Amino acid sequence: MTSTNMDPHESDAMAGPHGAGDHGDDHGHDDHAHGDGDALGPVDAMAWGAGGLGILAGLIVAAVMLASTGRLG
Repeated sequence: MTSTNMDPHESDAMAGPHGAGDHGDDHGHDDHAHGDGDALGPVDAMAWGAGGLGILAGLIVAAVMLASTGRLG
């Protein structure tokens, strides 16, 4: 079942195998995952702070649970 239409959403099993040098629109997919040297955006300090606080809160809850069972000194 071979088709001459190149659907950008079809899998490699449908489009056929490709080698390491076969990238870009000619294979039916773009190179959006390769980055091409694009810089990352700024670090979101509020999000990282909230994540750190969540981890700290989880550790406090775990310590309280261990203390309530007598396993934490």
